[in-house]
Amino acid sequence: MLSLLTLPFRLAFGILFALLALPFALLAIPFVLLFLPLLLLRLLFKAAVALFVLPFVLIAVIIGLAVGLVAMSIALLLPLLPLAFLVFCVWAIVRLASRPVVPV
Repeated sequence: MLSLLTLPFRLAFGILFALLALPFALLAIPFVLLFLPLLLLRLLFKAAVALFVLPFVLIAVIIGLAVGLVAMSIALLLPLLPLAFLVFCVWAIVRLASRPVVPV
C-alpha cells in the first residue's frame, strides 16, 4: 500500500533525474563508441587465452577426479581390512589343515 501512495513521487523524481542525466548520457555515447573496439579486442584475447588454457584445465580436472576416486575408495575400504585379515587367516588355516589333493 505504501508503494502505491509514493508512486506519484517516485515517477516525478524518476522523470526529473532521467531528464537531468540525459545530457550526460548523450555525451557518453561517442566515448562508448570509441571504447567498443577495445572491448572487442579484450573479448578476443580472453577467448584466445581460454582456448589455450582449456586443455590444461581439463587434464587437471581428470587427474583431480581420479585422485578423488582413489581416495574415496581407500576411505571406504580401509575399515574392511581387519575383516579381510580374519578371512585370510581362516583360509590359510583351512588350507594348511586339509589334505593335499592327489591326482588320479
